[in-house]
Amino acid sequence: MFGTIVNTLAVIVGGTLGMFLKNEMPERVRTIYFQAVGLFTFAIGVSMVWNMEHILIVVTSMALGGILGEWMNLEKGAEQLSDWTKKTLRIGSERFSEGLTTSFLLFCIGAMTILGAIEEGATGNPRLLLTKSILDGFSSILLASAFGVGVVFTAIPLFLFQGSITFLAKYFGEFLSAETIQALTSVGGILLIGLAINILEIKKLRILNMVPALLVVVLLMWLTAKFNIRLV
Repeated sequence: MFGTIVNTLAVIVGGTLGMFLKNEMPERVRTIYFQAVGLFTFAIGVSMVWNMEHILIVVTSMALGGILGEWMNLEKGAEQLSDWTKKTLRIGSERFSEGLTTSFLLFCIGAMTILGAIEEGATGNPRLLLTKSILDGFSSILLASAFGVGVVFTAIPLFLFQGSITFLAKYFGEFLSAETIQALTSVGGILLIGLAINILEIKKLRILNMVPALLVVVLLMWLTAKFNIRLV
């Protein structure tokens, strides 16, 4: 868990620093930054799905995960939790929910998150997560300068999500074969492409409602391996 702890602290420190710089950064600088981040996120997403295999499982996972997330209404739940947090802690940030959701997806849905957490869980080596911590630390500075304190609070779901993957990799490694990781990466790439569309303000997609697809794809890959099911 060392890598996840460092990553969490990097987001807290970077986000806090970004809040102090919020009034110092011109709007046009924040705008071009998010356009760059949106394009970069899109490129990362495409690279993650470029050599996609197990297409039927991936598309089924996206469909079932989306339906499950919509049924659970994760987007609304996240907004209600954000509103409750704002009221309880008397936070005046207007973009708290947007900052929390966007930061979580950027920090948690990516190849480095998945592979890094699995690497630390399986081998005890936090190398990838330490590298990711540096990137997330700098990103949180700019994100917090635009969205405010919501970025800092992203540290909580980041710790829980990344830590859970590390725990699963350590104690339930059979669920995370090389093929499962590849399928999981493909689903993550699709989610990142959707997030990029949101960041670029092309269309508002309910990406958070699709996040359960990450769990569904692991389950489907395990079931097909367990029962020797071959899908084209």
